[in-house]
Amino acid sequence: MLSSWAMAVHVTSEIGKLKSVLVHPPGAELYAVTPSTREAYLYDDIMDVAEAQREHKRFVAILERFCEVHFVHNLLSEVLGDAQVRERLIHDTIDILPSLPIARELHEMAPADLASALIEGREEPPGPLASALNEGGYALPPLPNLFFTRDVAVGLNEHIMIGSMRYGIRWTEALVMKSIFLNNPRVQNRGIIYDGSVEHRLNYTLEGGDVHPIRRETLMVGFSERSSPAAIDHLASLLFKGTDVEQLIIVVMPGEDIAIHLDMIFTQVDHRLCVVSPPHFIGPGRLPIILWTKGSAQMREMPSVFAALEECGLPMEPVLCGGDRRRMQEREQWASGCNFVAVEPGVVLSYARNEFTLREMEKAGFEVITASDFLSNGRTISGNGRAVITFDGGELVRGGGGARCMTCPLVREDPWS
Repeated sequence: MLSSWAMAVHVTSEIGKLKSVLVHPPGAELYAVTPSTREAYLYDDIMDVAEAQREHKRFVAILERFCEVHFVHNLLSEVLGDAQVRERLIHDTIDILPSLPIARELHEMAPADLASALIEGREEPPGPLASALNEGGYALPPLPNLFFTRDVAVGLNEHIMIGSMRYGIRWTEALVMKSIFLNNPRVQNRGIIYDGSVEHRLNYTLEGGDVHPIRRETLMVGFSERSSPAAIDHLASLLFKGTDVEQLIIVVMPGEDIAIHLDMIFTQVDHRLCVVSPPHFIGPGRLPIILWTKGSAQMREMPSVFAALEECGLPMEPVLCGGDRRRMQEREQWASGCNFVAVEPGVVLSYARNEFTLREMEKAGFEVITASDFLSNGRTISGNGRAVITFDGGELVRGGGGARCMTCPLVREDPWS
């Protein structure tokens, strides 16, 4: 049954009051990640799946106190009840992963079972030798990175951007998200402004961790190992032509595994505050920043990200991830210490483990509230209204992301109006 109401996609910031969000709890697809396959699946480590599920459930429980939470599997199952949508998604999936036997099997599945197969994968029946050697593979690979929903889909004003994923193991994720946003009335929108699901060129990639809507007219984008200049150029041309976006702040990212996306080194947490990885934005080693204004003949290199934000009428002060000690900065940046998600201006969610970053948040006027106190003990947000609600993420963080990565906001109030 569809909801009796639907809210159109509306995301003009990173901090506006969150009304609706899309998530995906980690599931059986994570069992495909082993010591021998982890690199192929883009993991540095393997996760305790049951514990990761418990952590994510607590995370979702916090979100549900603020907004309506949608789940990828549910929305996908609903659209797969339509024969044409089902046919298109199976066709596009098999186009990437050719297999006639698996195609026939997929066509015979009920919508919910098909959604599970597309997410969790389908193991290949072993032959005699594979059975003897206890070796097996997937006819349809699973999607163990899908719980990072922001990587694959981003709301940009009233439109949706579908990521052009850098690695082929994630291409099917883009097809899943595209099917949802094209066909499910729960997430109605003005159209897919950028469709990365059709892009399979290595020099033409763009992922949602690098795309930050700051204000209706202003977008921050990271040029990273996952997001290429050609794709950013194309996104800019589409946004300048078809939306109210007039300014792009481009962060030229370092070539480091620790900073695969912009949201691993920068997130906005309030109107005038952002959490940053200090070595990347402060001091002599800070990253190059380019300001691109619609209609301007030339881009301008800015002295800092803060100067660029000021130029756009968005002055911000930094909160230092890890505090002022380089060792702690590096440890906590690695553990997604910069990766906050706001549920309203000044109220954010974060892993509990990054204690030095949380101390810096307290210095900036944020009350630190544990998930247990917030959910079980009726703890409310007091004082000036700034708070960090923390939850355990010792397993989730092994996937290489945090609270922002695990949420795809669908509807936010405009915090600037």
